[in-house]
Amino acid sequence: MSTQVILPRVMQVGEGASEQVPTVLASLGCSRPLIITDKMMVQLGYVERIQQCLAQHSLTADVFDDTVPEPTVSSIQSGVARVREGDYDCIIALGGGSPIDSAKAIGILGKFGGEMRDYKFPRLVNQVGLPIIAVPTTAGTGSEVTRFTIITDETNDEKMLCVGIGFMPVAALVDYNLTLSLPKRITADTGIDALTHAMEAYVSRKANPYSDSQALSAMRLIGPNLRRAYHDGADKAAREAMMLGSTLAGVAFSNASVALVHGMSRPIGAAFHVPHGLSNAMLLPSVTEFSIPAAADRYADCARAIGVANQADSTEVANRKLLDELHALNDELEVPSPELFGIDRSEFFELMPTMAEQALQSGSPGNNPRVPSAEEIIGIYRQLW
Repeated sequence: MSTQVILPRVMQVGEGASEQVPTVLASLGCSRPLIITDKMMVQLGYVERIQQCLAQHSLTADVFDDTVPEPTVSSIQSGVARVREGDYDCIIALGGGSPIDSAKAIGILGKFGGEMRDYKFPRLVNQVGLPIIAVPTTAGTGSEVTRFTIITDETNDEKMLCVGIGFMPVAALVDYNLTLSLPKRITADTGIDALTHAMEAYVSRKANPYSDSQALSAMRLIGPNLRRAYHDGADKAAREAMMLGSTLAGVAFSNASVALVHGMSRPIGAAFHVPHGLSNAMLLPSVTEFSIPAAADRYADCARAIGVANQADSTEVANRKLLDELHALNDELEVPSPELFGIDRSEFFELMPTMAEQALQSGSPGNNPRVPSAEEIIGIYRQLW
């Protein structure tokens, strides 16, 4: 059986990649970009740096910096209006997963109209909106190389998964220098997010030889370097490995799929405003333990790729080491439980059946090696507490 592989048309990877924006724009025939970002990227000077690169080639770019963490339907509307009012031929999406996801949605809605709900899965959005040049500043989401965006409908706290070639950036400029200023919490959350992407892509029912190669490579980069980047943000070698690992993990899950962790994570984020990477981190050990019986050899491969098991270890030993590592990683990176995060216990327990249904409706749990029932999902949520 063949596998369709979808990637950005242009990928610039390595130190200084973000400075190649003008060259990439020229190769794409674009000259009137809108930078979509957030206010932190403006404060850090990253937006000005992009504008200076453009100015050296007699190009200018307007800025829309009103994106928010975990983007919502209402948060992207002013961006859609900005695109419709302006004469832009492309979007430069600068920031973490939220600005890039926002830009993907704005690029489609700005060109084709309608409401975000019109584009949610199971619809496949293959129409091409405004071209997106993605410049990630975190090593985690992989959004720069995926055909997905996630936008929350705040009227019912549903995280809507939107899928299709139309959401794939036309170019990705992957520059680890932009991650050197990341605080420890974001380094941890985005790093475990990337690890989750790689692991879920590898154990997914939709895994294929191509996605496997990317997922394993990502785990080999992330495993030895996540702690290093967390404890010393100026460690360039660790930051470079994490950035490339994150991008490869994004390629892996975009061409396979995510699974139960992501299915269960989205409702937590929507209902309790837990950052996406952090809710993934909360869930990864419990979901892995639940899933190992259905894909023991695959999870053992993950343990070896991450570097906590070796070829001499049996499958059983490797998986025990994997679970120990995931718990130890959460401890060292100070990943809180839902309770320690500040979520109200009665509200969490009351919402568990609804969250379980939302998780199943997303489709992601159906890709898990062990497909759960609603009751089993509720059991995992309860175990988290």
